Amino acid sequence: MNPYSDYIEIKPGVRFGRPCIKNTRISVYDVLSWLASGMTSKDIMEDFPEINEQHIQSCLAYAADREHKIRVA
Repeated sequence: MNPYSDYIEIKPGVRFGRPCIKNTRISVYDVLSWLASGMTSKDIMEDFPEINEQHIQSCLAYAADREHKIRVA
């Protein structure tokens, strides 16, 4: 798999600077929320044809990387 940076970008003027799938306004948070609510990757791709499996996997990889970097004081 390609690094998530191939599919995820942060632009200050898009969705208040939240990480989004490149060339969309769909945030990583949106994708994670849909998955957490029970949607499957197939459901998401049917509802949002601009998203593919690599985009969804990149959102998961981004979230895992962020979780890994959290420090507990």
